[in-house]
Amino acid sequence: MTAVVLDPASSAPLHRQVYEALRGAIFAGRLRSGSKLPSTRALAAHLSLSRNTVLGAYAQLLAEGYLRGRIGSGTYVADALPERLLLARREPASRPAPAPDGAGLSRRGALVASAASPFRRASASVGPAGWAFQVGVPAFDAFPAATWGRLMSRRWDRSWRALLPRHDPQGYAPLRQAIADHLVTARGVRCTPDRVIVVSGAQQAISLAAEVLLDPGDAVWVEDPGYTAARSALVVAGAIPVPVPVDGEGLDVAAAARLSASARLAVVTPSHQFPLGVTMSLGRRLALLDWTRSTGGWVFEDDYDSEFRYAGRPLAALQGLSPDARVIYAGTFSKVLSPSLRLGYLVVPEGLVDAFVAAKALADVSSPSLEQAVLADFMAEGHFARHVRRMRVLYERRQAALVAAAGRALSGLLEVRPAPAGMHLLGWLPTGRADSAAAESAAANGVRCVALSELRVDTAGRGALLLGYAAVPEDEIDEGVRRLRAALR
Repeated sequence: MTAVVLDPASSAPLHRQVYEALRGAIFAGRLRSGSKLPSTRALAAHLSLSRNTVLGAYAQLLAEGYLRGRIGSGTYVADALPERLLLARREPASRPAPAPDGAGLSRRGALVASAASPFRRASASVGPAGWAFQVGVPAFDAFPAATWGRLMSRRWDRSWRALLPRHDPQGYAPLRQAIADHLVTARGVRCTPDRVIVVSGAQQAISLAAEVLLDPGDAVWVEDPGYTAARSALVVAGAIPVPVPVDGEGLDVAAAARLSASARLAVVTPSHQFPLGVTMSLGRRLALLDWTRSTGGWVFEDDYDSEFRYAGRPLAALQGLSPDARVIYAGTFSKVLSPSLRLGYLVVPEGLVDAFVAAKALADVSSPSLEQAVLADFMAEGHFARHVRRMRVLYERRQAALVAAAGRALSGLLEVRPAPAGMHLLGWLPTGRADSAAAESAAANGVRCVALSELRVDTAGRGALLLGYAAVPEDEIDEGVRRLRAALR
């Protein structure tokens, strides 16, 4: 049979060579649809092979749909190749009629479509200066790739059958245990694994809180300036964000009460306010908890980058200040490991667990099982704690390098002050200079940063640029600053 030619020098097994030769002949049309193949015994004799070798090749081709057997008649090439059954029929191309912007969208759909984030725009691509100075991006060059890869391979080898089925929407139990252990010791959070819910990042966390706790028209206190994606999630849920000014002590609770006494929820970043970097004072924290008790309101505490504090001991979470705190506590692994991991967590009061788990199940059933299992191993074996310690040292060095480079090159153009925590710094522009125009000019020069005015509802105030330094190696910071200087001159 000329359709099968074996290569004695090939390292491929003989049954694989027979399979590939027959499959190639079918594709090329040398073996046409419906044509009969020789028996396995005859082909084995022709090729001087064992019959089992040919049987293996035929069995694979039958299983994949290239051949079909007829009892008592033989083996034939299939009438339709399996690849053709997997491809949609291609219709003649036609140019669709243009539709007006937003055509067919519901009111909610229009809100979703309009909820663009300055962070998504700023990180849409990597410029010539690498990751300088994108906000919220961790040090990809320091990701523990070898350890993570080893744990993933081991976990898959041991547990792949158990990981394939659908899993508990509350999250992988060993991961919830590891998260609870970490939060109790590192953040002073009051929690047990049964109160932890694994989510797909901080954005899903705020969306679930809005779905479970808010009705359309409910007022919500939000920090101004603050995280725009959180405001967008509230708006999409039908809530009414109430911008509350932030000063040196954090969100001004007294001002919030004057602005909206009937608010149902307060969304805050008390440990390291985003974007100003201030820490909420103990007095403000206690006032916020008193407000929840007197009104029945809730606090959503976003502890997004609390691991990275460079001066003094890490501050305990607001949630841990009171055993009966009406606080929904949220954290994420995006800032510590990678945003593509898409894993975060919520800690909710016991009476809300069932409602939040139901909302999570409706949103996406559950978070990815393999990644949850690997992360559980990563934490339980101590790799997470070691990685956080290394990143604290690395980020402190990179922040110092940025402050030094800015002091040398940006004097009179941008005032960059050090901060005791976080992954970004604020660069203050001269009074009267628009930060939005400065950010656009920086982008044109290959530097990605966010204008402070994009995070403000009350746009009055001095302009500034958010400069993320965590992802920028020290030897690339000078280049980023040089490009920023060219953009601002």
